[in-house]
Amino acid sequence: MTPPPLPLDPASIKGFLDPDEGAALYDAAMARAPFGPCLEIGAYCGKSALYLGAACKAAGGVLFSVDHHRGSDENQPGWEWHDASLWDAGAGSLDTLPVFRRTLRAAHLEETVIALVGRSAIIARHWATPLSLLFIDGGHTMEAALADYHGWTPHLMAGGVLAIHDVFPDPADGGRPPFEIFQLALASGLFETACEVKSLRLLRRL
Repeated sequence: MTPPPLPLDPASIKGFLDPDEGAALYDAAMARAPFGPCLEIGAYCGKSALYLGAACKAAGGVLFSVDHHRGSDENQPGWEWHDASLWDAGAGSLDTLPVFRRTLRAAHLEETVIALVGRSAIIARHWATPLSLLFIDGGHTMEAALADYHGWTPHLMAGGVLAIHDVFPDPADGGRPPFEIFQLALASGLFETACEVKSLRLLRRL
């Protein structure tokens, strides 16, 4: 897959998105951003926002980035993906927001990527704008994944793209909740598979 034109090297940003997955997100956002805003759930330090935001900027669109910036379960102390450099001793928790903002500034995306700092389920209950692209990459517990799916997919317009990260059909490869909501989307009859890139699944809203 051809690397997209980006204002910043993705390798310089902490995160778990594969370059080929990032390129697929870039292409999807380039195609969809002219039709309405894009939205991602799960920002971490801004790697996915770099790909999606750069595409939205090029297409004249906007990306809303939803995250409480306190880290998912797997980012907490004692878990596999904990990064002690992101720990805020004063708050007694992770705080990825300062790093996320530095990423946006370095990538010249502060006018394109709008951070919504809070819990996805709460923000979704008060959301009303149709979305052209929805990227779900938030908490990987079943509760969090279902809340993201049920809270946000009703806002996705016909023809819009639903992207889900960390979809592993084999349980030995990773957690199941992203795979479960991918299966839920297919079973709903509202989506068809558009593209598969490593652990990323792109579906089209019918």
